[in-house]
Amino acid sequence: MSLSNIIIILIVILVLSLVGLYVFYSRGEDERLKLDIGGAAPRASGGNDSSAERGVRNRLLGLGLVAVSVVAGLATKLWSMQLVSSEEYTRQAEQNRTRTISITAPRGRILDRNGNELVGNRPSLTVVSKPDVVRDEIEVKLLANLIGMPAAAVRRKIQDQSEGAQSDRTVAQDVSRRVVAFIGEHPYLFEGVSVEERTARHYPYGKLAAHVVGYTGTVTREQLEASKDATGEGTIVYQAGDTVGQAGVEYQYEDVLQGVRGEQSVHVDANGAVSDYSTLVSPQSGSDVILTIDATVQQAAEESLERIIEEVRKKVSKSCSSGSVIAMDVTNGEIIAMASAPSYSPNIFVGGISNDDWEALQSQESANPLMNRAISGQYPSASTIKPFSTFAALDNGIATLKSKYECTGWWTGFGQASGQYCWKQSGHGEMDLRSGITYSCDVVFYEIGKGFFESDNPEAFQTKLREWGMGSVTGIDLPGEGEGRVPDAEWKWNYYTEADDIDRQWKGGDFTNLAIGQGDMLVTPIQMICAYAGIATGGSQLRPHVLRSIRSRTGTGTVIDYEPQLLREVVEDRACLKVVRDGLEGAVYDESEWIAMHFQNMKERVAGKSGTGEQVGKNPTAWYVAYAPADNPRYAVATSIEEATWGSGSAMYVTRDVLGALFGEPDDVFVAISDMQVAD
Repeated sequence: MSLSNIIIILIVILVLSLVGLYVFYSRGEDERLKLDIGGAAPRASGGNDSSAERGVRNRLLGLGLVAVSVVAGLATKLWSMQLVSSEEYTRQAEQNRTRTISITAPRGRILDRNGNELVGNRPSLTVVSKPDVVRDEIEVKLLANLIGMPAAAVRRKIQDQSEGAQSDRTVAQDVSRRVVAFIGEHPYLFEGVSVEERTARHYPYGKLAAHVVGYTGTVTREQLEASKDATGEGTIVYQAGDTVGQAGVEYQYEDVLQGVRGEQSVHVDANGAVSDYSTLVSPQSGSDVILTIDATVQQAAEESLERIIEEVRKKVSKSCSSGSVIAMDVTNGEIIAMASAPSYSPNIFVGGISNDDWEALQSQESANPLMNRAISGQYPSASTIKPFSTFAALDNGIATLKSKYECTGWWTGFGQASGQYCWKQSGHGEMDLRSGITYSCDVVFYEIGKGFFESDNPEAFQTKLREWGMGSVTGIDLPGEGEGRVPDAEWKWNYYTEADDIDRQWKGGDFTNLAIGQGDMLVTPIQMICAYAGIATGGSQLRPHVLRSIRSRTGTGTVIDYEPQLLREVVEDRACLKVVRDGLEGAVYDESEWIAMHFQNMKERVAGKSGTGEQVGKNPTAWYVAYAPADNPRYAVATSIEEATWGSGSAMYVTRDVLGALFGEPDDVFVAISDMQVAD
């Protein structure tokens, strides 16, 4: 019976009730005067003889009024529901029988500077199940046997509501064609089970640039909660089960790579089961991200780094297993290559990483392959700091362009008991600042450290190092960058809390260690390449970055093109810059035939510096930082290798190989890796 018919019936009942009350009440009034049959004169009726009858009529009248009021109220409410609020109740009824299912959008691709696809999406045949399949034990067991999973695992996946209560449940990804064919040929065995072609993340180059591009994984609880509280334009609100970036560019540019969800409206029955499908809003894929990385140079960097580490491990240091190399365009801050070893393939994270693979990545033997050592590794800078010690000395009057030093191989500036060796224990003879850099004479820099210790402004040294970027992040657009450390008196006192008070004080030896990049000084490879880029450009450091542009979701144009940003501007006297630059160029061609013969076959002149950072209980960290062309710099390259040998005997080879890839001039000189001691 329709609502309109109910209203008509109620109105009829109301009218009849009113008529009945009227008749009853009118009849009672007529009987107030009664005719005496005996012929006597008329007399008034009522009085005490009729009081009970009148009380009944009054009560019936009151009851009738109440009934009329109730019926009138119901009629009014029904009229309001039918005519006034009908649209609202229709909407609520529709909501009760419809649900909205989210459709995941494909992520945007990640391309190198030349358009090579470093990260893309591939088709993935996925077995999905309706929620009610879990109640059919036979079907669950048949499905488990078909896809090779335990029945309990299949049951858990079907019970999982992370993708929505009415959504099909993902049971298995990347199933074989055999599984697809069997399900298709036996629909009566697998009611509620189907195969969908979805997309999965794909890294076609395997581990190439893995630490730059990163990897994806299922959204974490912390990310879910953070997205709910986030506000602002472009904010993404995640749902349980979403795939999100967890490292590298995948994480850094998540808001760009993540697409816009689609929606499928479905009709459900009283039990919540899907009975029909309604409107569909198609998902929009994320935007493509174009990186500054050159896949060819990147591959050359990774291959050289892995090869040299393996050579060092076999012939010099069995504990050598890790390192990094960075190539940067000093004119705009673009990272052309960034490699970290050991590495990994992001493909192992697609669809969820197994416990065995995760434990292998976390084991001590694996040497933490998930760590991007190029930005997170923190090491003693060793002799690569000497150009900046020179700037500090010249800017603060500790040395002049004419200063001379005598190196005998043994320095006793703080007394014989506190003597320190130069790396060349036979001595360099007479040195100045330029030759001190070229030949990496420690005595020259011991004198600089002593000068600061005895000056009125001793911490001007640390101030100059920080001015060049030591001890602070560069702000590169990748997660996990380390700060490094520039130690000073306050830091030492607070750090060595368990030492005696006298040992916690800043001493002259702390300054001499600082001047040669040893002791408590720590830097990251990205800091060092930015600092050397500053030398190359005359003091301007541009912020390093891996983003080149972001493509529009429609068409072939770009919506964002990265504009170079000035990180810092360091003002140095031209004469001071020339001394340092000449010293660095001399370190490549004049200091040692060992080094020179690897660069003399390049048309471009190169300026650079090696270093060997000593660490307690470990073999040294090898460094080699260079830029080229020396007279008109375009590229800088920084290599560090943990627990290796001398920088010029290991890291130098990697830097040379990367320069060869950048300029198309490979190193054609082969020299066996050894522990030969060269100026570091």
